[in-house]
Amino acid sequence: MRVAAAQARCPWLDSTAGVAKVVEFLQRAAADRIDLVAFPETFLSGYPFWVEQTGGARFDDPDQKRAYAAYLDAAVELDGPELRVIVEAVRDLKVFTYLGITERVRGTVYCTLLAISPEDGIVGVHRKLMPTHEERLVWGIGDGHGLRTHRIGGISVGGLICWENWMPLARHALYAQGEDLHVSVWPGSSRLTGDITRFIALEGRVYSLAAGTLFSYADIPTDFPFHDQLAEQASRYDGGSAIAGPDGQWVVPPVSGEERLVTADIDPAAVRAERQNFDPAGHYARADVLRLNVDRRRPVPAEYVD
Repeated sequence: MRVAAAQARCPWLDSTAGVAKVVEFLQRAAADRIDLVAFPETFLSGYPFWVEQTGGARFDDPDQKRAYAAYLDAAVELDGPELRVIVEAVRDLKVFTYLGITERVRGTVYCTLLAISPEDGIVGVHRKLMPTHEERLVWGIGDGHGLRTHRIGGISVGGLICWENWMPLARHALYAQGEDLHVSVWPGSSRLTGDITRFIALEGRVYSLAAGTLFSYADIPTDFPFHDQLAEQASRYDGGSAIAGPDGQWVVPPVSGEERLVTADIDPAAVRAERQNFDPAGHYARADVLRLNVDRRRPVPAEYVD
């Protein structure tokens, strides 16, 4: 099976250009005979880069409110036209796709990871369990509904978003479903992916694929409230996409600064071989002593009743 991380420059807050960029990389993946491709965290329509740099916690600040309104407007809905185009491209090009999006639900934005099947369309909608630090000023809190693996060919694939990859029980919820390939998606930095990608591979005895974005503050639209404050700042978001094998060794070490598909051929037999001495959800699990309960219900928002 051939897999890839789409390390690409994000068209920030531009969902139309973002869809075009996704389709472009899907076409590249299909041409390279890739079976699965992963796009970074909130690739469509962008990570909230401004919050940390602009005092995002100031209550009732008019510029922060205008910034959030622009971010909400650029987010996409699960049944919206943007995702319909991408689902059709996935179907036509036959590349299973993990895609990070900003999902709009009324006045709330969720950091969401979609799993899109060429045969069945959107088969997974995972909302980030806990936004990290300043992200809580922008994103809603997710749930366990999307903590599921998906069968692709002969392997089982699951995915988590950014720092929830550091949550032991979230990882185990996927390992316990027989995960062979773990997808992690990030805003884009080799300082974030350098340790955890190999750690997940070694802990889970899985292939571990990390997908990160390239971003420059110069890409912020000129009409965004904090454009002038941010445009000249240096960006730390250099990609960092990487792939590690089930022995914890790099297949492709973190890639910095290049817009490209980060690709590897993976072999399920290597996963089975590494589980000879350690299987975290099997013969080494001690299920008689340790148990994990996962609530996969999706909370239903309160409805107005007349």
